[in-house]
Amino acid sequence: MKGFSICIAGLLLISLFSCRPEPRKVMFQGETQGTYYAVTYFDPEGRDFQTKIDSILRAFDLSVSMWVPESIISKLNYGDSLVQTDDWFVDIFRGSVEIAEKTGGAFDFTVGPLVNAWGFGFKGKRKMSQAIVDSLLQYVDYKMVSLDSRNRIIKPAAVRFDFNAIAQGYSVDVLGDFLTSNGVENYLVDIGGEVLGKGCKPGQIPWLVGIENPAADSLSERSINTKVKLTGKALATSGNYRKYYEEDGIRYSHTIDPKTGYPVRHNLLSVSVLANDCATADGYATAFMVMGYEKARAFVEGDPELEAFFITDGGSGLFLTHATEGFEEIIEE
Repeated sequence: MKGFSICIAGLLLISLFSCRPEPRKVMFQGETQGTYYAVTYFDPEGRDFQTKIDSILRAFDLSVSMWVPESIISKLNYGDSLVQTDDWFVDIFRGSVEIAEKTGGAFDFTVGPLVNAWGFGFKGKRKMSQAIVDSLLQYVDYKMVSLDSRNRIIKPAAVRFDFNAIAQGYSVDVLGDFLTSNGVENYLVDIGGEVLGKGCKPGQIPWLVGIENPAADSLSERSINTKVKLTGKALATSGNYRKYYEEDGIRYSHTIDPKTGYPVRHNLLSVSVLANDCATADGYATAFMVMGYEKARAFVEGDPELEAFFITDGGSGLFLTHATEGFEEIIEE
């Protein structure tokens, strides 16, 4: 009878597993924040969350998008000192301050006026000079901004916010949290190349994400330099090879050094940062493009929460790649 009972239990167990529906792959994409988004996940019920995700992204724009005149960040930049922040804004603000402090100001969310003046924002480019740079630098310092007890922003009127270097990554986390809260355990969220992968594909196959080669110009065809396995981590990439312009034989990149007020000029072409969340990866990727390869590499190796993959200019059209030890482990051979 004991053997018979074991057989019955085994049959019941097989029956229970066979009744579970196979996870169905759901994929959709759309537009947000001036770029694309793409979401892929596996769900036994095959639920389609695109309408809800589009609604979340529209609400997110009303918080931190400088392209939306009625957003919280736009109202602050237009001089509304009484505007009430929301949880997203406060979270991004605090995360930005933390990264700014840890990188010694290489990351600074008040750099917006300089970004605009150099021609990489939503206002027209100015004819730059040291005098103009100096006049704008006096209003670029995250330390001039704070939150009061009611989560209202306190800042000089001339200081402008710019969360572009972290908000996109944060919005990836927002969508990831939404999927997790709805019981989705295996998903890949991609907004403009900032990616979060949780769980895996059926068969314990990890998500595979490509890191782009630096391009000769903004119109060059995209190609993949390296593929990485992304499971339970976020990846964000920042580079200077698509957003730039040339003037009088000099190439000006969109990455502005908040300390000098000028576009950076070094051999670091791109950096991809691996972190537990995409906002962190996004913010540090920007900071590392300001710092340059040597300083950024030293920083990452001193932080156990971060890994990175660097592409530098080796001269004569050659690209050199440099991966930290932890990053090498996720590279797809």
